[in-house]
Amino acid sequence: MTEPLVRAHGVRKSYGSTEVLKGVDLTVDEGQVVCLLGPSGAGKSTFLRCVNHLETIDAGRIWVAGHPVGFVLKGGKLHELPEREVATQRRDIGMVFQRFNLFPHRTAMENVTEGPIQVLGRKPAEARREALELLTRVGLGDRGGAYPRELSGGQQQRVAIARALAMKPKVMLFDEPTSALDPELVGEVLDVMVALARDGMTMIVVTHEVGFAREVADHVAFMVDGAVVESGSAREVLDNPQHQRTRQFLAKVL
Repeated sequence: MTEPLVRAHGVRKSYGSTEVLKGVDLTVDEGQVVCLLGPSGAGKSTFLRCVNHLETIDAGRIWVAGHPVGFVLKGGKLHELPEREVATQRRDIGMVFQRFNLFPHRTAMENVTEGPIQVLGRKPAEARREALELLTRVGLGDRGGAYPRELSGGQQQRVAIARALAMKPKVMLFDEPTSALDPELVGEVLDVMVALARDGMTMIVVTHEVGFAREVADHVAFMVDGAVVESGSAREVLDNPQHQRTRQFLAKVL
């Protein structure tokens, strides 16, 4: 069998005396879309941040493309990598945040080309050509010269998606990418994500957009209080939930 692209086993994370992840297991195969659903405070975003080592796990393991994220195995023990080496690992892991996190003093084009030029060592002309292709892909091919303040929230988030894609990641992480948007702008971001899913991009998506999960997710995991209480295909979890907490949640959001 092919090794999963992302594999998490027994992941635990605490802040002080508060345990926010209580032994999370999850596997994501290449080309798969996995949606994490659940109430606020369930630990979904924390888990996502652990996948690219923005948060250091307290126990368990996370592997991406066969490598333990943030750690190296030496002498039978795991040792945390220095930040520079972690940053190298993150090249394989694109992330789109709730807040767009664009550089406000750089144009859309410059936001997208920054990583490829500075991190990947791409020539500026090549990086700009690829950035234009990506901006066109997200429907913003004519807005490359615009600054974030000149773009709507939905447009800024689409630039953020293009910026993450510019690093040619193996997996894309989306942390509630539409939660900061006005309702009329949600659809334009979800449309881009649907297109990415149909193109075969491996994705882990924290979202409350149940309709999106139903349309594109290969697998849905429902989290409550730091644990996955139910998981399966989108049809299994969304149309025939078995756990009472899942049923309660879906009754409120559908």
